[in-house]
Amino acid sequence: MDTFKIGDKVEVLDEAIRGHVIGFAQNSVKIETEDGFEMEYGPSQLVKILGTLNVTNYDVARVKHEKDTPKKKREKVIKIKERNAPKMEVDLHIHQLTNSTRGMNNFDMLNLQIATAKRQLEFAIKKRIQKVVFIHGVGEGVLKEELKYLFNRYDNVMFYDAEYKKYGLGATEVYIYQNSN
Repeated sequence: MDTFKIGDKVEVLDEAIRGHVIGFAQNSVKIETEDGFEMEYGPSQLVKILGTLNVTNYDVARVKHEKDTPKKKREKVIKIKERNAPKMEVDLHIHQLTNSTRGMNNFDMLNLQIATAKRQLEFAIKKRIQKVVFIHGVGEGVLKEELKYLFNRYDNVMFYDAEYKKYGLGATEVYIYQNSN
């Protein structure tokens, strides 16, 4: 019992009990808990509280319990960008529109791409889809210019370059104003 003296502040290992030493028995140390109860423990079951250290076994046990408690899974928050993401994408690359370009010249391919764009735009207007991205690629810019000409013929659409991070310079986004009637 020479490691503890009367008056020493102690804590019980593996339990959330604090107190101070009030006496000694044959192979045990008598303590009075903070709640006023007298208890006996073996010296190996006690830890002396030294100085003004405020971290206790009780605090460690509480933190361990919090750490072991499973955390609630956070619901995935839909970012504003994702919420406002285009509802429809139309890829106008020629290999997406036909199985083979054999026998087609540039004029024929361009006409197929423009016809597809017009058909998809009409579909979006009819189905009240507000945003459509037309993926045309960069190339020489002929298809992009023809698309601008097509979109300008509609009073209820506005068009602009699509999101650069996602499409680079090879796409145009069309916003379709919905009529209230």
